[in-house]
Amino acid sequence: MRLLDKMLARHVRKGELTIIDHKGRKRRYGAPDPELRPVTVRIADRMTPLRVARDPAVGTAEAYMDGRLVLEQGEILDLVLIIRRNRRWEDREGPGKFLRKGSKLGRPLAHLNWRRQARRNVAHHYDIGNDFYRLWMEADMQYSCGYFTDPGNSLEQAQLDKKAHLASKLYLKPGQRVLDIGCGWGGLALYLNRVADVDVLGVTLSTEQLALARERAEAAGVADRVKFELTDYRDLTGTFDRIVSVGMFEHVGPPFYRGFFRKCRELLAPDGVMLLHTMGRMGKPGTTDKFIQKYIWPGGYIPALSEIVSASEVNRLIMADCEALRLHYPPTVLHWYERFKACREEVIRRYDERFYRLWLFYLAAGLSMFSDGGMTVYQLQYLRRRDAAPMIRNYMFEAEERLHAAALDPAGPAMLSGAEIRE
Repeated sequence: MRLLDKMLARHVRKGELTIIDHKGRKRRYGAPDPELRPVTVRIADRMTPLRVARDPAVGTAEAYMDGRLVLEQGEILDLVLIIRRNRRWEDREGPGKFLRKGSKLGRPLAHLNWRRQARRNVAHHYDIGNDFYRLWMEADMQYSCGYFTDPGNSLEQAQLDKKAHLASKLYLKPGQRVLDIGCGWGGLALYLNRVADVDVLGVTLSTEQLALARERAEAAGVADRVKFELTDYRDLTGTFDRIVSVGMFEHVGPPFYRGFFRKCRELLAPDGVMLLHTMGRMGKPGTTDKFIQKYIWPGGYIPALSEIVSASEVNRLIMADCEALRLHYPPTVLHWYERFKACREEVIRRYDERFYRLWLFYLAAGLSMFSDGGMTVYQLQYLRRRDAAPMIRNYMFEAEERLHAAALDPAGPAMLSGAEIRE
């Protein structure tokens, strides 16, 4: 306990944290903070403090998952926020050592996402089963950052607004051919077809996602225009007027960034538009948290903006627009976190208590990474030709306004027709 006590005493200044060791001895850290709820943790054995001190991320997660770290006051999100808030990214003056991210020496091997390994990595996360994700996601199953035009909006509204935000940047016209790389459960592809009268090919490496996406296209009567394939982006051929990729670039891996953009340029029509939506780092390149690498996203890595730009610029892709969604992921993940808590009994019935705690910790840690850590979300628009999009950005705002107006008008169509989204 001595090493952990020393670390917490030095680290925790904001928020009240009480640790009760296996002998019942209490140690208190920090001070009251109106933004942080008090937390009391009971540690069940002698070795857990040492494991947490040696590797805070994995040590804390595994102790919580195994029931060796018990929350007697507060919940896991409160504990994670106290730790993160005391080392908020923008307030730091040097590198942090309390929440070690992992070894840079192991990074190249961890991110070698060759075709076979990429499919295994995707299956690890997404092929848990569609029924699992249905439990706590909104009906369209958008598993990426929402867009909160109002902080009080529902998750459903934020995800609908996210799709409108993406569509507005693609500068869509009827009859165009759109490629959706990493299409998830097909929600964005179906939306783009509905609002812009375009044909869409969505590709995924998840058999579970593929089955549901195809089922949804059939149910909507658009399977001839919205198609889904179990295909690695590296194996694609043909030409597309528009390319969109949401939440997939995090699975590419730094060694393959240049190849990703080279392939996208090859697939994109000369007057085409590409939009990349990805989680990103606000600072320099880093490493993947060892807990995330081990349990959640094997092969995953969140890129720094410099890594994205350096890989795209050598492929002569012109960045025409870049937006950082700084404040949108925390409320998105908070919705997921609360929904996941609400289905606790069902998750435990289908899986077990340890699995439930694993995912609850993951969601709590993810929220804190974007509220207090160094993570954000980037949306980058790329062109092959500098004149492929209008000179000024008004076309984005006007298209988005029309999409919002159509969705809010009870007397009108649910979405815009393709003709109305043109310049």
